[in-house]
Formats: sequence, C-alpha cells, structure tokens
Amino acid sequence: MSDGIDEAKLHAFIGKMLGDLGGAMSVPTVRIGIRLGLFEALAGSPATAQELAERAGGLHPRYVREWALAQAAGGYVDYDPASERFSLSSEQAMVFVAKDSPVYLAGAFELVAAMIEAEPRVEQCFRDGRGVRWGDHAGCLFCATGAFFRPGYVNNIVQNWIPALDGVEARLQAGAKVADVGCGVGFSTLLMAEAWPQSRFVGFDFHEPSIAEARRHARSHGMEDRVRFEVAPAKEIAESGFDLVTMYDCLHDMGDPRGCAQHVRGMLAPGGHWMVVEPIAGDSPEQNLNPVGRLYYNASTMICVPTSLDQEVGEGLGAQAGEARIAALMREAGFGSVRRATEGPFNMVLEAV
Repeated sequence: MSDGIDEAKLHAFIGKMLGDLGGAMSVPTVRIGIRLGLFEALAGSPATAQELAERAGGLHPRYVREWALAQAAGGYVDYDPASERFSLSSEQAMVFVAKDSPVYLAGAFELVAAMIEAEPRVEQCFRDGRGVRWGDHAGCLFCATGAFFRPGYVNNIVQNWIPALDGVEARLQAGAKVADVGCGVGFSTLLMAEAWPQSRFVGFDFHEPSIAEARRHARSHGMEDRVRFEVAPAKEIAESGFDLVTMYDCLHDMGDPRGCAQHVRGMLAPGGHWMVVEPIAGDSPEQNLNPVGRLYYNASTMICVPTSLDQEVGEGLGAQAGEARIAALMREAGFGSVRRATEGPFNMVLEAV
C-alpha cells in the first residue's frame, strides 16, 4: 500500500462505491421489472421464480430467476432460501407498485436512464459551453420527468402546498383564473382542476410535445371544459388577469428566470399570488452535500443547467439554487412579499404577492 493511504478509509470508500455501482446497475433491471409487471405480480403473495414467471404472463423462468436474485441482492425484494420464494413487503410495494404512493420511484429510474442516454450531448456542452434544448436530451426525457414528479404532486399540491398559501384555496373554491407555467405534460394542472372545479386553468409550456401529451390527458380525464393547454415560452404568455400563477419545479430551468418573474407580475390580477415550487436546497453548497442534494446536483448537471444554457440569457440557476437566490429575483421583479409557505423532504414552496 502506498505511503499516505489510510487503509480503513480506502476500504470504507470502496464499500461505498460498491453500493453506488450496485444501485447504478440496478437501473435497467428495475425498469424491466416494472415494464414486465414483475414487481406487481410479486405484490400479491410470495412466489418461486417459476410461479412469478407464470404470473407475469408466461415469461422465461430462467431470466425471471436471475432478475429476482438481483433484486433480492439489492434489498428490493425479499428471498426465503428454505422455500426458494421471493416476496415484496408493503414498504417495497410503495416504491415499486403503488403508483399514487408519495415514494413511488418508477419515474426516477426512467429519469436516470434518460440522463445516461443524454451523456454524449451534455459532455459536448462541457467543451463548448452551449446547452441542450429541452426535449433533445433523450428519447422521452419529458415523459420521464413527468413520471418522476407525479407522486410528489399527487400527494402535496392539493393536500399541502395550495392550502399553505394565504387565502388562495378559498379563492379557488369560489372560482379563480389560474395559469400553470411550465406545466409539462399537465399533471400539476389537472390535479388542481380536479380539486377545484369552480376555477379555470391554463397550462403553458414551450415544449410542444409536452403540451400535446397534456391535452391528451385532459381529454382522457374529461376536463377540457375547464382546462386548456397552450404552447408558449413563459415570457411570451399574452394572457393576464390571473388570480394565481404556479410554477412547479421549472423556474430554475428557465434561461431568463428574472425576466420570467417580471412577466409573471404582469400576468397577475390585483391581489394575485405567484406560487413557486422548487427543489429543497440550502443557500450554500455545503448545506446541500447530502443524499437529496446529490440527486439534485447530478440531475442539474445533466438536465437543468444544459436546458437553461440553451435558452435566452442562460442564467443556469441550477436545481440547488436555494431560497435566498430565488426569493431575491422575485423581489427584484417587484413582488413586495415573498415567503416560504411550506416545505417537504424534496421541495420548498415560495409564495410571492
């Protein structure tokens, strides 16, 4: 061993790397398991590999056995050597099966796969300083992003985030005009519309395929009478008089978030509110050197910063911008009151009036 190497620290670090690499190598097998319904088939009762293969629609048992052992080695499923049966606990099912669970993570695995697919494009950005247009990163990054955020939205928008705003829920119950800027595939917009049927909602996004998907969702939910979706960059939205403007996990992705903040102020009716949901973060890098920050910094490197740098201005706030920087640009836009209305393990909610 070379001089200056602490063997205990080295072995601890190698142990950490083995865990990290094991998690990374689990991404494709988890995605296969979700798509083929293997986790779902295992949720009912324990099964041998042969039984699981049959439950999942007649899959090849040898592949299923190797897949199941890989998941058991990672702790994603349980294994009983006496009966050679695999099982899924209630807690594991919340992550891999229960789609409305707050910790359903299928979308996270899809997002990781999209990040890996985009690796060559982002690597070139390191050399030339340019960006990657949203939608050009990978085959369906916008689909993966929507799936990743959906569980948090399902469990927080109506239950926690909107009620934390000052008087906004009452206005929505009475009938308000709402703009959801950066709506993506429309999950956030439709959740609000379903909860407050007396209000009218418009979702805006600059990515046309996302808006097409959002319109499809609105049709399938029978909400076209009070929800519409429009293709428009945030600074080019021509409509105004909104009682509430929402932005879910998108302000930091914008090339010109300061210009967007100024434009939002002009979109609001007198007394209107602007709600900004952003990834949870401290105001200094050292505060974000933790498991959540690790996820966000990596996603920001591969998605958020390249997306912002591709656009006008290209400020590149990043997913860990922190409350102080975001609140400052909101105040610079002319909002007199900015506060953190609430927060959770992964997000903070800022309210500006």
